[in-house]
Amino acid sequence: MSKVSAVVSVLGKDQTGVVARFATYLAERGVNIEDLQQHVVRGMFIMDMLVDLAGMTISLDELVTGLLETGKTIGMEVRMTLTSKRRDKKVAVLVSKEPHCLEKLIADWKTGRYRGTLDCVLGNHEVLREVAESAGIEFMWKPSSDKSAHMTWLRETMIERGIDVAVLARYMQILTGDVVDAFKHRVINIHPSLLPHFPGPAPYRQAFDEGVRVSGSTAHFVTEDLDEGPIILQDVFHIDVGKDNVEDVRAKGQALEAEVLSTALAYFLNEQLIVVDDRVVFKPGLSSLINED
Repeated sequence: MSKVSAVVSVLGKDQTGVVARFATYLAERGVNIEDLQQHVVRGMFIMDMLVDLAGMTISLDELVTGLLETGKTIGMEVRMTLTSKRRDKKVAVLVSKEPHCLEKLIADWKTGRYRGTLDCVLGNHEVLREVAESAGIEFMWKPSSDKSAHMTWLRETMIERGIDVAVLARYMQILTGDVVDAFKHRVINIHPSLLPHFPGPAPYRQAFDEGVRVSGSTAHFVTEDLDEGPIILQDVFHIDVGKDNVEDVRAKGQALEAEVLSTALAYFLNEQLIVVDDRVVFKPGLSSLINED
């Protein structure tokens, strides 16, 4: 019989014997473990196993039920994904007027950087319609002058379209709690500073006025606390104090914003990160195993 691959992911409080418990369960049912990656972060055990189901001696439903029960007995979350049944994750890009981040996301999507698809662009202005539609992406917008109506539209649209992750590509609005709750740890923002430094509006002006020699960009998950969500990725650029004006600082920063945001999205779509105790933890995990397979 040809190989039938799946990935079993396990997450929970670290304890003795976890690997042995799952390995024994799978082996006794004819499931072969082809690769395994595990590590412990802040007391949390994280494991991904690439398995071959071709020789299993029970039904798939029975196997999954047994894995869930095995995890439940030791307080572990368990998920199994058939590699042949994986679908591309759907991305919604939220925009206002600035094009640089949207253009970078589109360019990287077109070159195959993402294990996912840009499903739609949602805006509070119509300015970027041509950028989206010229790339074959559906563009929709609703004015944010009525903030409540705009947020309701945003939330309902993303739910109806089955969006897996939303990316704030210089979307100059603060999301309301109902939107954040509906997509917890699934909304990625780019902030043009090295958080926690220079939060809020006009970070490039703040960096220029303070005379700092290094500033940067921060991609983070959105929470109800402005610019305080779990940080995914940061990178820096240098400021030539006394030579660079505020527009020079902005130009350097915007190029970096786009790259950091795109990289953070790629990590998310490759399932290379999880949030543990409000901190982002990286893992080779699913993407690495499937690529090797």
